[in-house]
Amino acid sequence: MKSSLGKKTYVIMAVLVIAIIAAYFIFIRSRLKPTIGTVPIEFTIEIISILALFISFLIMIVTIIITIGVVLFNRKKSRIKPWILKIRKQFIVTAALIFVLCIVTVSSQHMTYTPPIVDGNGNTVSGSIAELKKIKLCGSDEWITIRGKNINKPILLFLAGGPGGSQLSETRDQLKALEDKFVIVNWDQAGAGKSYNAVRINLLTPKRYIEDAHELTKYLCKRFNKKKIYVCGESWGSALGIMLVKQYPELFYAFVGTGQMVSFVDTELYCYNTAIQIAKEKGDNNMVQKLKSQSKPPYYSKVTSKSASYLMYLSNCMSKDPNISNPGYHTLRDIAAPEYGLHDKLNFILGTVNTFDHVYPKLYGIDFRKQIKKIDVPVYFLEGRHDVNTPTQLTQEYYQMIKAPSKKLIWFEHSGHDPWMNEPKKFCNTIVNVLLKSN
Repeated sequence: MKSSLGKKTYVIMAVLVIAIIAAYFIFIRSRLKPTIGTVPIEFTIEIISILALFISFLIMIVTIIITIGVVLFNRKKSRIKPWILKIRKQFIVTAALIFVLCIVTVSSQHMTYTPPIVDGNGNTVSGSIAELKKIKLCGSDEWITIRGKNINKPILLFLAGGPGGSQLSETRDQLKALEDKFVIVNWDQAGAGKSYNAVRINLLTPKRYIEDAHELTKYLCKRFNKKKIYVCGESWGSALGIMLVKQYPELFYAFVGTGQMVSFVDTELYCYNTAIQIAKEKGDNNMVQKLKSQSKPPYYSKVTSKSASYLMYLSNCMSKDPNISNPGYHTLRDIAAPEYGLHDKLNFILGTVNTFDHVYPKLYGIDFRKQIKKIDVPVYFLEGRHDVNTPTQLTQEYYQMIKAPSKKLIWFEHSGHDPWMNEPKKFCNTIVNVLLKSN
């Protein structure tokens, strides 16, 4: 009788779970997507699934250890058998949770989306585009978002920082105002975010990134019937952008660089020395000793951990700088974004660590002051006055020597390394003014 009741209980619970899931997909999820209301629900489910599995696994380990103790110190079968049964039950629970987590992971990968562009009443804007799309670039599957209120507007390709950085969520949030005037395309480069596994990490080189960006540009021109597009790159993306427009100027109206990289070795040495100087001024002797003990860059092993020691220190300094507006990052918000499934969220983190570690040493040979002094498209540098992650003096020096049809260096007085996040309104207005109103 009890066994029958137990089975009925399990059946009822299973039916209820299936009914709730079905109701969510049929009646709720579609209504939540315009406001990204799916994020707290689905992210919570993902976190609970991971925590439940972790706890279950710990309980199983503890149970096994206790059982081993019982076997060693009390060999009576009557004492051992209950613990063996507990291990079996806990194994079943753990296996069930692994199965659930697999289902959650696979489901989350198929439920990713970029939110529709809506008006003040929450209705999708007629003629707008909001796509999260996988495309082939040089034979590899890579991901992009395409967002704009009018598909006939000019195309603006955004090249994220890194290498290994994914900024699908950040640009959607911070550059939202540009969707009025452009179709904004953000690309998860190979080794980053949703495209983390697109190319074997040992094959990632500056040349490969340029080839992929070239393929993406041709795809966008063909799809939207454009002869040329605009391109904006930040940090590492600004270096990729310079190399891209230098090699294929016929495909671009203009280039915008922010947090502009000029020389990777000189930038790393500047950051290293600046971090030591700031640490000395603050009396932070532990940081001074830590940096000195790892020696000066460039690094060719443990690149991420060594670089992070001073780059994170400088980022923290900028986050506390009263001269910088909206400092800091929203990493948890970005990882939780609907563009990323659970596997993507893991790759979001792996990209910033592994891809950076493997690719960054391949960038040490880049110094645009020696290699690219002439570009055949207009060049605009939008720089934060208080940037200590990329030396502004290098940008000024490069700006003075570069030859282009037109060029401008525009300062953001309340920004650090990321003017597009520190002063997004001014950044978007400046983009519109220099790219559209001046042409």
